[in-house]
Amino acid sequence: QMELEALRSIYEGDLCFRELSPVSFQYRIGESGDPKAFLIEVSWPETYPQTAPVISMDAFFNNTISSAIKQSILDKLMVEVEANLGTAMTYTLFEFAKDNKEVFMENQPVNTVTSVSNSISIGTPDVPPSKKKEKKEQLSKTQKRKLADKTDNKGELPRGWNWVDVIK
Repeated sequence: QMELEALRSIYEGDLCFRELSPVSFQYRIGESGDPKAFLIEVSWPETYPQTAPVISMDAFFNNTISSAIKQSILDKLMVEVEANLGTAMTYTLFEFAKDNKEVFMENQPVNTVTSVSNSISIGTPDVPPSKKKEKKEQLSKTQKRKLADKTDNKGELPRGWNWVDVIK
């Protein structure tokens, strides 16, 4: 198989690529620590590439991704498959997934954030706004300065600066 040789040489040394068998391949889109990384598996039926490869997202790696998102990724990949029927397309599909990773996963909640927001809704009763206001006015100068120090110069708070406070 020409395509098999091509894939092996293209992805040689690429840790994201795995050859499960001479007709079945996995590719991880995204770094291993990336909460939006996902893994697609492409298998070739005997009649490939005249017929579509089998694309699957059943790998355990994807178990945090909602089935709706998996389905939408597979749907988008199938459109690409239709466009490439009759040609060797495994590389095209993997690259297409890489190029569109952000779009594919835009609705996937990132786990760390989810767990923090859950603890807000369950753990802490909402403080009525009047109390919150009082608290703000009671900040001493040192406290205000500390808050200012937490922000970077653009006045933007670094991501996650308030997570600990939220959980408390």
